[in-house]
Amino acid sequence: MDAQGRGRADDIDPADQWVLNPRTGEYELRMPSSAPRPSVPGGRPAAPREGGAEDGRRADDGARRRTSAPGREVPPQRRRRPAPEDPAPGRRGRRPEKKKSAGKKILMWTGGTTAFVILVTGVGGYLYLKHLEGNVSTTDVGSAGSSSFSKDEAFNILIIGTDKRTGAGNEGYGDAGSVGHADTNILLHVAKDRSNATALSIPRDMIVDIPDCPTTQEDGSTEIVPGQQGVRFNRSLGENGRDAGCTMRTVKEATGIQPDHFMMADFNAVKTLTTAVDGVEVCVEHAVNDKKSKLVLPEGKSKVEGEQALAFVRTRHAFGNEGDLDRIKVQQQFLGSLMRKMSSSDTLTSPTKLVKLAEAATNALTVDKPIGNVGTLKDIALELKKVPTKNITFATVPVKDNPAEKIKATVVIDEAKAPQVFDMIANDISFTEVKQQKKKEAAAVAARLEGTKSEPGDIRVRVMNGGAPSGSAQEELAYLQTEAGVDKSENAGNAPADLAKTTLEYAPDQAEQARALAEILGLSGAAMKPGESVTNAQGLPTMTLTLGKDFKGAGVKLNAASVETPDLPKSTADQVQCAS
Repeated sequence: MDAQGRGRADDIDPADQWVLNPRTGEYELRMPSSAPRPSVPGGRPAAPREGGAEDGRRADDGARRRTSAPGREVPPQRRRRPAPEDPAPGRRGRRPEKKKSAGKKILMWTGGTTAFVILVTGVGGYLYLKHLEGNVSTTDVGSAGSSSFSKDEAFNILIIGTDKRTGAGNEGYGDAGSVGHADTNILLHVAKDRSNATALSIPRDMIVDIPDCPTTQEDGSTEIVPGQQGVRFNRSLGENGRDAGCTMRTVKEATGIQPDHFMMADFNAVKTLTTAVDGVEVCVEHAVNDKKSKLVLPEGKSKVEGEQALAFVRTRHAFGNEGDLDRIKVQQQFLGSLMRKMSSSDTLTSPTKLVKLAEAATNALTVDKPIGNVGTLKDIALELKKVPTKNITFATVPVKDNPAEKIKATVVIDEAKAPQVFDMIANDISFTEVKQQKKKEAAAVAARLEGTKSEPGDIRVRVMNGGAPSGSAQEELAYLQTEAGVDKSENAGNAPADLAKTTLEYAPDQAEQARALAEILGLSGAAMKPGESVTNAQGLPTMTLTLGKDFKGAGVKLNAASVETPDLPKSTADQVQCAS
């Protein structure tokens, strides 16, 4: 690709070549020789006149006036907007399109791993997108992740920040000679309906079992790196040749959650991204003067960028008890502030910042091969921007001090709290109240619960255990038969798979029975699943009640409120917090 194809010509800053087209509301590339031309995709240039050298020069000039986006031409700088009675060239008979609010349409994510989304969705320049794609490095993780990305499903992206000393000025950070360990780790879950997301931090010093990891070598062959038991999570990357696919496998081993893809960045990401947006606002409760990280901040709010921003997210000695868990809290606060800055109107209306942001993010990024192409990256970006910041939850894997250590240096998973957190993510349950979900459930209730209901004695149902405590199916069966009058019920054992929430499956001709049982049990309309008829032990058609992990005991009403958010520290991306 030549210099102009990448948006560069001579010593001109490419950011200065992007201008806002008032007729389309999009930023477009203006080359030095730009002149007034239609801005309609696929617009046809005027046919050249017959003539001599001057006509030839006109044709050449017209060719040079094309932008890098195929079929798109750029209006001259400072050209006045056509009046309503004077339609824009190439848009005859149509009113000028209204410019959409960029602040409402664009959302940025942690570590800048998808910062290029702004340029992808705002500019639409194919050649420039291919240039950004060329900046991104890829790793073949094989079966460790998904082979594709689906726009219609929930997805999990493992975001990894390494401590590898790459890039100018990073000699003083990380471990000397480090191959790049998993220093900062966030499992980002995006809900299927895009109404919410959860960013779950995984402590680098959490003790885990690292499984055997097949890794692709430079010659294309596969080598299995032996696993290790009872070691720090950060050793799942870099050590003994382990790649990001091994970190993904370790997450699955420790949490039961399968990461679909990964995005990895190094020290330079924080420095270049914060510089690209002219700094990020942070807040500290007390003045900081950390000689080890060289972080110096006054009490209250400050703006950090570059080296100072990196020092802020890496310092262990300025906050809390100087441990990794307190550093994670500070990093979450920083990432929330970075998201707000990236989605601010100050950033979104500046072509210079957009270009710098996109370049910085893609140059610092390594991803798995299935998402390392421009089309997939754009699809992910478009899905991510649908999630409102108020419903992006930051949390940390519940852990406790390692009981095997006298001097507390590592942590282990808190088995009393962590499983519920993992289950909520695996089953796509939000950690925040989501109005959109409530509206959907209300509609389902109205549609499924209204109508006539059978008598309890006419209800036929089989009860299965799908994740409730052992013995729950028999306990609920006893309640139905002895107290609720549903005597045509039976215990059908364990369900094929565990469920987060209790469900009632019924055939269309069993709707009256389903409404009656839902009323008895306190089931919501969302828990009622229309389907095909099944038969009981006597060969009669019956419904299926599957007790999920939300089951609280025989006779206890089952509704959405019974799935309570676990008791753990958390915050959302729209909150402004001060590090302490």
